[in-house]
Amino acid sequence: MAPPPGHLAAHPLPPGIAGALGLSGYQLLAEVAGVGAGRLGSEAFLLLAPDPEPSAGEPMTHLAYHARRVRDEGIVALYTRIAAQLGYLRLGGYRLVPERHGLRSKIAVVDPASGAIALQIPDRHPGRLLGGALIAPRLIEALRALAPAGPPPDPSDPQLLREALLALALADPELGGAQAAELADRALELLSAQRDLDLQQALSEARRAISA
Repeated sequence: MAPPPGHLAAHPLPPGIAGALGLSGYQLLAEVAGVGAGRLGSEAFLLLAPDPEPSAGEPMTHLAYHARRVRDEGIVALYTRIAAQLGYLRLGGYRLVPERHGLRSKIAVVDPASGAIALQIPDRHPGRLLGGALIAPRLIEALRALAPAGPPPDPSDPQLLREALLALALADPELGGAQAAELADRALELLSAQRDLDLQQALSEARRAISA
């Protein structure tokens, strides 16, 4: 089960890692199901809280896909969408398994049906010089191409539904974080009143209601 909402905000990067990378005081841009996007100045990165294990105590936050010099603000927005898509996949059953690699971590996206690694996210953003590597736009395409791992979220669990709605809303490049959260809250209200709506329909109806 994914960490509860707000986990990364309440449990930021361990001081040793943050200090070594010069990222103390970073900004958490978005979080869905224990997956976040963060930045400080020209640096951007993904944050991951591993699956909770009662016997292991408090899980350590992992930093991945670290880009030291982001010159295009559009890339920062892509990081938010990557985090949202990873969170959505996690809510749908995929496992996100971190592998420590120095101060950072790689993230394996594991298909629960087969146990195979469907995609691996590197510890560092490869940059534009590596044409075949998973630069941010290609990474989003690869994540979206993964088949659903399980059934839609349980409609009787409003917390889970809101997380899924927020992930879908954050995937829209036209929406900022506050707008996406407002849209998710409105869509959740609609789903509570109309159980026959699916998540995308609820978001579309909510967008029309807010724009009216």
